[in-house]
Amino acid sequence: MSAQVSGAPSQNAKSEVVRRTENFHPSIWGDRFINNTSKDKDIHLHKVSEVEELKDERLGVAYHFEREIQEALEHLYATFNDKNDVDDLCEVSLSFRLLRQEGFKVSCVQSLHKEELSDITRWWKDLDFATKLPFARDRVVECYFWIVAVYFEPRYSLARKILTKVISMTSILDDIYDVYGTLEELEPFTEAIERWDISCIDQLPECMQICYRALFDVFEAIENELAKKERSYRVSYGKDAMKRLVRAYFDEAKWFHQNYIPTMEEYMHVALKTSGYPMLTAISFLGMGDIVTKEAFDWIFNNPKIITASSVIGRLMDDMKSHKFEQERGHAASAVECYMKQHGVSEQVVHDEFNRQVANAWKDINEECIRPTVVPMPLLMRVLNLARVIDVIYKEGDGYTHVGKEMKDNVASVLIDPIPL
Repeated sequence: MSAQVSGAPSQNAKSEVVRRTENFHPSIWGDRFINNTSKDKDIHLHKVSEVEELKDERLGVAYHFEREIQEALEHLYATFNDKNDVDDLCEVSLSFRLLRQEGFKVSCVQSLHKEELSDITRWWKDLDFATKLPFARDRVVECYFWIVAVYFEPRYSLARKILTKVISMTSILDDIYDVYGTLEELEPFTEAIERWDISCIDQLPECMQICYRALFDVFEAIENELAKKERSYRVSYGKDAMKRLVRAYFDEAKWFHQNYIPTMEEYMHVALKTSGYPMLTAISFLGMGDIVTKEAFDWIFNNPKIITASSVIGRLMDDMKSHKFEQERGHAASAVECYMKQHGVSEQVVHDEFNRQVANAWKDINEECIRPTVVPMPLLMRVLNLARVIDVIYKEGDGYTHVGKEMKDNVASVLIDPIPL
């Protein structure tokens, strides 16, 4: 789609600004996840308590099913005389009990996820970005699905809430830089985020003021929460990671406005940052426990191979699936355009090459997970899982921007459909 004239009123009676805008489809979920009655919350708390009990083999689901299984076995044993039949029956009964236990645990975790998403969607609705920033994608449910894939475990509830709010804000930032902002607006906006000073807000256009204040509030809330456990020092790393990201966003915006197609080397230097994955890795550590140290954050900012590989997967899979739509709308050159221009090859050749690079990046991730590293495996798992979920979301297309049946089914299977017991 070609650039359109924004419907926003111009400032100081100047001529209207021509913007790259796109009518992204609205959220397909409505208020599906926002309503959560007090009864639902009571059930959720009860189930979460039971999940914790499952840590002890003497308690939890095994206890609930022990009596009914014993009665069933006593009845069935009376009908069997052959010892082998009895042994087979015992094995089947044990498998049945274990499956029931696992199903119950998954149901409990799903209940926790629903409660978290209810809180997050209420926060999102209060921001009212759908009305105030209608040019941006409204994808908070998809963002939560993305982050559940990074860590689903009950003990990472705070980490999930933090990362979901930050990735949701990042989606708005991405659309401000890619879809809406002019270069003259984006420069002071980038500088304001660099300074991280709320007093800068008056220098910004209204839409950027709305985003800037919300971003500021999110990080302030994170800092207050982490201060309770004397972990507020971590937030400075998160802010630094966000600053690096918006600088890279601004670099891409300048390329677009200058009609510049960089070399692949130039492009990837910036685009690995705009993949968002170095920033999301840093933010993913904020809400985790004592396993996270200052050294772990320093490791992130030293560009380790596993984060680079995860970023390569995210960047190239995104570019291959979304570049045609983005070029029609008006967007900085993607990796596809950069490679085609630099090497004079067809789009199919580019896709073959990028798929090879993605495969090699997966090998790098496997290698980094196998050999000893300077950070513990639970932290590497966040990087690994970020790469895994990209493969889900971008496997058949840009399932984040254009939420279709596949993404809808994925969200439903994780967050709506009941778990059979």
